[in-house]
Amino acid sequence: MPSTAPALPLADVTVSDAALRRFLHGLPGVDAVGLESRAAALGTRSIKTTAKSYAIDLAISMIDLTTLEGSDTPGKVRSLCAKGAAPDPSDRSVPAVAAICVYSDMVREAKEALRGTGIAVASVATAFPAGRAARSVKLADTREAVAAGADEVDMVIDRGAFLSGRYLQVFEEITAVKAACGEAHLKVILENGELATYDAIRRASWLAMLAGADFIKTSTGKVAVNATPANTLLMLEAVRDFRATTGRQVGVKPAGGIRTAKDALKYLVLVNETAGDDWLDPAWFRFGASSLLNDLLMQRQKLTTGRYSGPDYVTVD
Repeated sequence: MPSTAPALPLADVTVSDAALRRFLHGLPGVDAVGLESRAAALGTRSIKTTAKSYAIDLAISMIDLTTLEGSDTPGKVRSLCAKGAAPDPSDRSVPAVAAICVYSDMVREAKEALRGTGIAVASVATAFPAGRAARSVKLADTREAVAAGADEVDMVIDRGAFLSGRYLQVFEEITAVKAACGEAHLKVILENGELATYDAIRRASWLAMLAGADFIKTSTGKVAVNATPANTLLMLEAVRDFRATTGRQVGVKPAGGIRTAKDALKYLVLVNETAGDDWLDPAWFRFGASSLLNDLLMQRQKLTTGRYSGPDYVTVD
């Protein structure tokens, strides 16, 4: 795909709301038909035998194993951490997941359960999932998560401000949250399903990266439309072109609706063919998921044993 990087220098684009608006609306428009056709075509690629085994293990290692329910308990979080550290207790060759993602009040529980594993603790923050709170509340939420031990923070942007064209307000909020994160990595959730258009997703991607995001994330998993191959492809183009323009690499995290190994492998093809193999690493690409791990484990068992074990042979999240 051709580059969508802007021709304009980036030094002065965030000095005012007007400058930021000119920059974001000066980004190339998205060819929706072309984007969806390319995503669909890449989704037909077939991965076989050894390559499939490698891809399944890579996908497992990229999972942010997630529980974000009002019914979450310390016991449920500890159980999820145990599963993330040893996805298949009968086969220690299965890689651990990248992170466990929880609400901020469960960070201490997860941190203790994961001690010594090398698995990160990610916490949603900033009044997740709606983001409807004062900035002071969002910053306090972020600081609480980091103080509890979060290695990564997943924030939501103010979609109302973004859709109203108040881009500098969104930019300043992201930069403030980034500062509150300290050493923790910041993933910025765009909530693509509420942005509605591909042009808006491209603008939000660049806005988040300009503000210092370490990752851009498709969605909360709490709305009707979450990650899709097309909107993830668009975000992969954005991070590729951002690095070409600035020299800084930013990760991508699709989340919501990715449930099967077949789905995950399609996304890995998107990464390889769009951003390149530099992003084929848990440091730069993640899956936000809860049920995906089980299907990856079942497909892995089938490749190893030649038999399909079925859902009763993997632990329930």
